[in-house]
Amino acid sequence: MAQRDFYIDRLRVVLTALVLLHHTAITYGAIGGWFWHELQPSRTPSSILLILFCTTNQAWFMGCFFLFAGYYTPVSLVRKGYWRFILDRLIRLGIPILAFGLLLGPFTAALVTYAQGDGFWPTFVALWHRKEFIIGPLWFAEALLIFSVVYVLRIRIAGPQPGNDGAAKPTPSLVPGWRAWLLCALLVGAGALALRQPFPIGTSLFGYWAIYVVLFVVGIRAKPRNWFAQLTWKQARPWIITASVVWPTLPLAWMLAKGTANFNTGFSWAAFLYAFWEPFIAWGIIAALLLWFRGHFNQPSATWEWLGRRAYAGYIIHPPVLVGISLLLHGWVAPALAKFAVVGALACIATWLVADPLVRLPGVRRVV
Repeated sequence: MAQRDFYIDRLRVVLTALVLLHHTAITYGAIGGWFWHELQPSRTPSSILLILFCTTNQAWFMGCFFLFAGYYTPVSLVRKGYWRFILDRLIRLGIPILAFGLLLGPFTAALVTYAQGDGFWPTFVALWHRKEFIIGPLWFAEALLIFSVVYVLRIRIAGPQPGNDGAAKPTPSLVPGWRAWLLCALLVGAGALALRQPFPIGTSLFGYWAIYVVLFVVGIRAKPRNWFAQLTWKQARPWIITASVVWPTLPLAWMLAKGTANFNTGFSWAAFLYAFWEPFIAWGIIAALLLWFRGHFNQPSATWEWLGRRAYAGYIIHPPVLVGISLLLHGWVAPALAKFAVVGALACIATWLVADPLVRLPGVRRVV
């Protein structure tokens, strides 16, 4: 039996908590779409720090989720077969999408209008009558479902590739060299720039899909080739240094532009910088975290197992939990960063505690 990759499970727990903190930051002054904004983005020091926090997150953390999803996809397909794999994806991804879009999303939106004095049920009922489907953070499940179906169709049409798709005998190979990493970074940057013409940042998440697709494919190729286990600090170090050098260029450019440059779409220098900035910091961050967690968190742990088993359920239910806590503490007068820290910590604790009974319920635990 192959040894379980405990460090990947641990890292997914951290990524889930980071999603909660990301949305907490948006609540208190960062840029991004969310149900409730207590503070709007501004050029105050706290808002700038939270914007930088979210912008850095966005460059890599959801891509890392897709990397891990791709990593386990070939093995899952081989074990379950085509139709059972698709059925499993529909259950594990499709049901949460429907549950959030029809129930949790409207519920969260209604919490906000209730706190603003406009009533809870009028909003909930109105959203149903208007047939508004609120996808919220479950866009990730939607994208992953699409990627999974495309992957299965590709295998069905072209057939499994030896050592590549998990359906043939695995063939471990050396981790790609820096030229391959560079090519992927340039591909992601060019893809992001192209996607952001019809889908500007701030209006659609499609502007980020280039890195998601590339990392999903890298994950698919990584598992049978044993790349994660072979990755070394020597191979990652150039990209960690690159990330450290490149990271300050975006905040510096944003401050110098003073609102006169469009980073979200078009072919301006700012749009070019933002599109290519993301992969050049993402590779270093992801590689460093993989190595760190593999070296320090790759052993059994009851605490980590408990957190990991509830992470997916927590991802699904965190919006009403986070919004509810931030609304309850709305009257607390405190600096934005203090509220970010306290509300973020409380939301993480509460989300995992609420997720705990869900993963124990018959039927529900089959989904989450």
